[in-house]
Amino acid sequence: MDLGPIVRYQPRIISDLGLWKEQAVTFKLYALLADGRSVSEDMRKSAKKIVTDDVLPRIREMGDSNDLGFIIIHPGETGLSISAHWWVQGSVLCQHNHRHAYGADEPMDTVTRPVIACVWELNIIGAEQICWQQTMMNGRPAPTAYLDFRHIPQA
Repeated sequence: MDLGPIVRYQPRIISDLGLWKEQAVTFKLYALLADGRSVSEDMRKSAKKIVTDDVLPRIREMGDSNDLGFIIIHPGETGLSISAHWWVQGSVLCQHNHRHAYGADEPMDTVTRPVIACVWELNIIGAEQICWQQTMMNGRPAPTAYLDFRHIPQA
């Protein structure tokens, strides 16, 4: 059996980059860092452009938005991932991924390579799902409590 590439799990640094309010939607912003990587101002600008150009029009077209979500800027070992997530219909998480290998001219095609998230991003997504369930699906929705929560594990 050929297992393909195998990666040894090493924890990655997660940091809070604050909140972004874009039109009606408020996003929590996370940095997720591979060893030796950081989030540059250009990466932040790219994330903002992706949200403005790609995500917000999709949110408007879809409707049913809860106007809350989160963004992960992840300079990984082989490339940059920017994942925007937003909540709709009170219980559904939508996602828009932008993945760009370092040195590549064009981003990866997310249609022919339908990546959901890497294992490190899934940790944040899972914590956000639990937070949503506890703060917004408890019979007394608390957007401020949702926005105040950050998944920042202690080293």
